[in-house]
Amino acid sequence: MHPSDVYSTYEAKARFSEVMRRVREGRTITVTYQGEPVAEIRPLDRAGGTRARMEWLRRRGALKDASGRSTLAPLARRPGALDRFLADRDG
Repeated sequence: MHPSDVYSTYEAKARFSEVMRRVREGRTITVTYQGEPVAEIRPLDRAGGTRARMEWLRRRGALKDASGRSTLAPLARRPGALDRFLADRDG
């Protein structure tokens, strides 16, 4: 992360046009709050779409199933899971 690509929330707001110019140039901007990174502003990947985004998440290790393979799986396998959860929660 290059120091010129890091802005505090105050700086990002005050220099929004500059931030957006850098993003249009292809740079990823990190926004910090009290010195801690809280957000990224980056160019959209118009060419790759959903498939490219999922691959990016796999590479980051953010998209994996229980077997370690990188795939999406439904969270609820049986219909009515939400109703059962709410009934159990409410007692």
